[in-house]
Amino acid sequence: MTRTGRRAASLLLLLGAASAGAQSPFERATAVALLRDRLPCLGCHALGTDGGRLAPDLATVRARRPPAYVASILDDPQRTVPGTIMPRVALPPATRALLVRYLTGAEAVPPAAPGPPPAGGDTSGARLYARHCAACHGPQGRGDGPNARYLPVPPAVHASREAMERRTDDRLYDAIAAGGAALGRSPRMPPFGETLAPAQIDALVRHIRTLCSCTQPRWAADGARR
Repeated sequence: MTRTGRRAASLLLLLGAASAGAQSPFERATAVALLRDRLPCLGCHALGTDGGRLAPDLATVRARRPPAYVASILDDPQRTVPGTIMPRVALPPATRALLVRYLTGAEAVPPAAPGPPPAGGDTSGARLYARHCAACHGPQGRGDGPNARYLPVPPAVHASREAMERRTDDRLYDAIAAGGAALGRSPRMPPFGETLAPAQIDALVRHIRTLCSCTQPRWAADGARR
């Protein structure tokens, strides 16, 4: 395990040990560090002057929403607000409890029962890209979406033949499904594997190939991906 990984694991252990009392300065600082450096939330939400501008400022959420709502949308955004573009991110229980406490001041909000896995839905790559990707990556995949300037790491330029022809379809699929952090990239790229069905992610990969007018490396195309 890396030094960063050991530090994060230690923080989460301490969070679990401290979860019964009032939130300490350490817990608040840890929540901010997780939001800024480990979780995808600030890809869309602002936290004061940091973060995206696609969603409400997290610094003021307790003045606008009750704890049950915040906990519910963390657990299952689509069930809480049908049609929202907020993806579901699976959170460890200690992290979820920390975020609810930091955002709302509530001591405990029971988690909702998990919803069904994503199934079906629109399989138009162009429409899915416009809905879920264009705000950061740009409508034509040039990395110039309206939210791009608020991100600490520029979004991938999907229209770049030079960059995209070096990436396999599997790599693109995994980036969409698992998010940036899972691949050692920016954590502010959220995972969509809990929100979009596999067929929809496949459609997004095909659409990215149209944007770059390129295919994956020849060596990666020897066999079927799934």
